[in-house]
Amino acid sequence: MTPRALAVEPLTAAAFAPFGEVPTAATGDGRPVNLGTARRIDRVATLDSDRAHARPNLALFRCAPVALPFDVTMLERHPHSSQLFLALAGGAWLVCVAPSDAAGEPVVDALRAFRAERGQGVHLARGVWHHPIVALDEPAELAMLVWEDGSGSDAEERMLNAPLRIAR
Repeated sequence: MTPRALAVEPLTAAAFAPFGEVPTAATGDGRPVNLGTARRIDRVATLDSDRAHARPNLALFRCAPVALPFDVTMLERHPHSSQLFLALAGGAWLVCVAPSDAAGEPVVDALRAFRAERGQGVHLARGVWHHPIVALDEPAELAMLVWEDGSGSDAEERMLNAPLRIAR
């Protein structure tokens, strides 16, 4: 069986709004800091956790690039915390997201694929289903922030009944 094909769309704040936010250095004007050599732009993402005992985990990811087409076979979500990814180095990367149904399961038919460019980040709202980050054109390094307590409820994973092919 041939997987259903899904086109990749550009990552914009408006298109991504149902799933979270797209923080970039271009967000707002900010204020001068560091004796005027920099501008500080605060609150570029609405970070969220519903567990007071969970601690923030800042992790770094080194991603090897994959070629499109790419098959999505699994989705994950963090039901208690938002999750922030900021690109540190490398080129474009793929962000695949899906909404939840009334029972909290991923709506696979509504999955969307976004191409994040150098300098863009994504802030996934708490509970948003997503595929793990995939580098596209070249290796990428990303910083990731999520609140975790080390328990099994930090993340949930679902294998898809049939793969979805992400095309160019």
